[in-house]
Amino acid sequence: MSEPLLELRGVNKSFGVVHVLHDVDFAVYPGQVTALVGDNGAGKSTLVKIIAGIYGRDNGDYLFEGKPVDINGPRDVAALGVEVVYQDLALCDNLDIVQNMYLGREEIKGGTLDEPTMEARARDTLGSLSVRTVKSVRQSVASLSGGQRQTVAIAKAVLWNSKVVLLDEPTAALGVAQTRQVLDLVRRLADRGLGVVLISHNMGDVFEVADRIVPLYLGRVAADVATKDVTNRQIVELITMGRSGDLGIAENPTTATV
Repeated sequence: MSEPLLELRGVNKSFGVVHVLHDVDFAVYPGQVTALVGDNGAGKSTLVKIIAGIYGRDNGDYLFEGKPVDINGPRDVAALGVEVVYQDLALCDNLDIVQNMYLGREEIKGGTLDEPTMEARARDTLGSLSVRTVKSVRQSVASLSGGQRQTVAIAKAVLWNSKVVLLDEPTAALGVAQTRQVLDLVRRLADRGLGVVLISHNMGDVFEVADRIVPLYLGRVAADVATKDVTNRQIVELITMGRSGDLGIAENPTTATV
């Protein structure tokens, strides 16, 4: 296996007396989809926010391309080439696709917005991801379906030459056809060499597109396994009990997390 693009080693995080993450090791590899799974309260959201630079670590190391890095906020993470697509997508309904993809990062030429360049790059990015469900990059986001919105949010993340993309429940509340579009896009991101993290409760989605699965149990990594080496039942047991046969956490932790 190649060197991880992004890696956390021995990360701990507490909020007051509540110890949320316990010595978490987590790695994201180029060209792979890593599924981060766990029950509500397992610590997934906290781990994602640490990766995104929203939360700081109590201790532990944050490495990017094999080198320790100092993270003081989301801007530092974005500068590395790490983008997060949250479940609410953070899109503005009153703006079109181009305006959304460049929101806060607009191209300026001669003191005015460089609309032709932004439009061309937005179109090229969608084309490079084989997105064919959007008729025009000047469509209002308000007119898009749920699957199309998710596609725009993902394209926005990769527009900036990202190396790692985290997707938080990308198929939640989508229909069958829209889910198919998004899962195909997730796989294409990895096939382009990006490191993709898929946060999902949907085991069908996880087993379809993920190369590796990392179940969290009460703030601890229960396993880090190749998808082909485990069954759905084993992953469910790791999520709910922290152990499945010989796989999982040796002890049975009881510390509550949020």
